[in-house]
Amino acid sequence: MKTDSQLKADVTTELAWDPSINPIGIGVMVKNGIVTLSGHLDTFAEKRAVERAVRRVAGVRGIALELDVKLSAEHKRSDSDIAQAASSALRWSSLVPDERVKVEVENGWVTLTGEVDWSYQFTSAEHCIRPLVGVRGLTNLITIKAHASSKDIGANITAALTRQAMREGKHIDIEVDGGVVTLNGKVHSLAEHDAAVGAAFTARGVSRVVDKLEVSA
Repeated sequence: MKTDSQLKADVTTELAWDPSINPIGIGVMVKNGIVTLSGHLDTFAEKRAVERAVRRVAGVRGIALELDVKLSAEHKRSDSDIAQAASSALRWSSLVPDERVKVEVENGWVTLTGEVDWSYQFTSAEHCIRPLVGVRGLTNLITIKAHASSKDIGANITAALTRQAMREGKHIDIEVDGGVVTLNGKVHSLAEHDAAVGAAFTARGVSRVVDKLEVSA
């Protein structure tokens, strides 16, 4: 198991290695395997890239993002321009159902609302917005229609964990209430955590996943 100082060194190196990230101005603190990042970034897309980079580092038990997006002059856009670009990006995506997702923008912060049929459509809508110039943040309030009973949802998630994540599946309890799934238990890494949450969210009929998993090094 890595010490906090070793983990900090690995995270710092990973941030510097990723060409989509400017590590200057990003502070890294580690305590008990929990990585806290602070500072200012130029784009919202870079904030997402930072999170992905830290998740790649073995030994990380959790991440706290205390990063602000402060747009440089060349990246600033009016809310009207951002809303227009966001609407166009959603409309041109073959993975987002046409005219089912609405966009609101305030001070560069985008809020998505509407209803879709599948979890991949929910996440695809987010992917359309993150790289747009001028976006400072994103709130996804899209809902997903229920397609299956609670019993079927639980059985499908258990089967998916068995296929994709056998090790952590033995240590995860699954509770289903309507389309809301709650995961409890312990996993051994952020990668295992993300695999379990992803398997649950992808299951037919799931509208939301409540993540109570603990990453134990």
